[in-house]
Amino acid sequence: MSSLISCVAWVKRGVAAQHPRKYVLDEKELERVSALAHIELEDARVELERAHKAAIKMGKGAEGEEADDDDEDEDEEQWVDEEDDSMAVDEIQTEETAETSAKKDELSQYNLDGYDDDDEDDEAAGGFGPFSNIKGLTFYRDNADDPYITVKEDPEDDEREELEILPTDNLIVAAKTEDDVSQLEIYVYDDSQENVYVHHDLMLPNFPLCLEWLDFSPASSSGIQADGPAKFGNYIAVGTMDPEIEIWSLDVVESMYPDMVLGRPDKTAAHVPVPAGTGKKKRKKVKQRPRSSIHHVDAVLGLSWNKTHRHMLASASADQTVKLWDLSRAPVADEDGTGESVPAVRSFDAHKDKVQAVQWNQTEPTVLLSGSYDRTVRVFDSRAPDTGVGAVLGADVEAIRWDPWESHAFYVSLENGLVLNFDARTLPTDLASPSPARFTVSAHDGAASALDVNPLIRGCICTGGADKVVKVWNIDQTEGGKPSVSMVASRNLEVGKVFSAIFSPDDPLTIAAAGSKAKLQIWDVGANAGARKAFASKLTEAGKVIKERESTGLIGVVSDDEEDTDAEGDEGDDDS
Repeated sequence: MSSLISCVAWVKRGVAAQHPRKYVLDEKELERVSALAHIELEDARVELERAHKAAIKMGKGAEGEEADDDDEDEDEEQWVDEEDDSMAVDEIQTEETAETSAKKDELSQYNLDGYDDDDEDDEAAGGFGPFSNIKGLTFYRDNADDPYITVKEDPEDDEREELEILPTDNLIVAAKTEDDVSQLEIYVYDDSQENVYVHHDLMLPNFPLCLEWLDFSPASSSGIQADGPAKFGNYIAVGTMDPEIEIWSLDVVESMYPDMVLGRPDKTAAHVPVPAGTGKKKRKKVKQRPRSSIHHVDAVLGLSWNKTHRHMLASASADQTVKLWDLSRAPVADEDGTGESVPAVRSFDAHKDKVQAVQWNQTEPTVLLSGSYDRTVRVFDSRAPDTGVGAVLGADVEAIRWDPWESHAFYVSLENGLVLNFDARTLPTDLASPSPARFTVSAHDGAASALDVNPLIRGCICTGGADKVVKVWNIDQTEGGKPSVSMVASRNLEVGKVFSAIFSPDDPLTIAAAGSKAKLQIWDVGANAGARKAFASKLTEAGKVIKERESTGLIGVVSDDEEDTDAEGDEGDDDS
């Protein structure tokens, strides 16, 4: 499997813990993991040890035959006996004794042997004359043992400083797969320094397909929510090729297992990612599970967190259903009595094919928007799903977004490269014929796989596609006519085919994008003078100010190879 980043998600500034805590593996955690994964306590211990060894293996150095101390095959005859050499020296010194003894007798009158002896008074005083403080020059291998070093060095303090996240930093979560191993990479983005780097990562059991950030602290496997139901946190929900949804805390580093798993975990699947081999052997086709109303039976393709009813999470799946989950509910016993799982509270059969995406309406928090491979979108109230409306499209749905500036409007991007805008109030309940959109944008050559609406500037959207380009669009409403749509900026961000392009929740014209090259890029569109001019009035209306940058506005993670190249280039400049 080639390396790629399938999706990204932003975390607002000031949300993440300034000092993330480290994962602690104790008996209580082992019990939680065993219940979470439906395995025995001893199996949980073994599985966690496997995960720990896998993490160590990724960063180990040369061992075995490549180690520096591998010298067992050396010839013993080449060894040198230091004791024999000292005896040879003694024999030479014996021959010189007669010659040197005469000279010593002549110098004895000067008492040179006692020249360095201390005075009796100094000895009585227990000192050494002017050098009485010589004892203080004792060498200590560890500074912690030196009594004269009053400020002790603490390795934990250094690590604490390295892991620190400032209130002015954003977090960006990227779902990355490389060499058949999937993980979440959590980046820290410092806008003031134009710097982005990997803070820590979390290993996933399968290929990730979607991400959704939420601040609601889910119930633990024991059903106890230690910090109360209104506790705010920093969590990421992950949908993968597995039918379960994992929820991880972003304030804990080196975690082995998620904080919660929604759905019925596959008891035959390992939760520690292990390379699947060369891929040359044909894998056995997985038998399709029978459809269920309380859990997904296929890959989870889309997630949406309800910001009003914070304990609610919606999911879209390849099993053709949309399901609702209550994060405050504790796991319950399975039907067969073999373990515990978190069941869905509602299930909707709104489509006839895989459901690609789902999203809650921010103004009407009970209304859901869903898009499917059956080439339709549906808008329905979760309390009365049978009375929903919809639209028939000309291609498979890639992404959907409600317009936060118009509660009844939404955007849909399609596999044929088109982006459509609809008014939910004008959609029919009958899907017998195609429904006309308010306006259509021919955005990309190939699939328009990425779509987002700016939460800080009205009438600003971004798209990304299989043509490897990210574009920013300005949409102006006209009186009595169709909106005016113009492209403000377009750029190849060198991320390959674009799978995800998302606006920052804090900076009005900053976009995080990633794709088939497994590379994350931050694009500050405001560095473009034309973009600043096009959105000048809207920025003023929103009370936002864009600072001008001397750079091109493209910020990415510097790889080790790039650092080495830069260093060589600097050396060359110095030589010239």
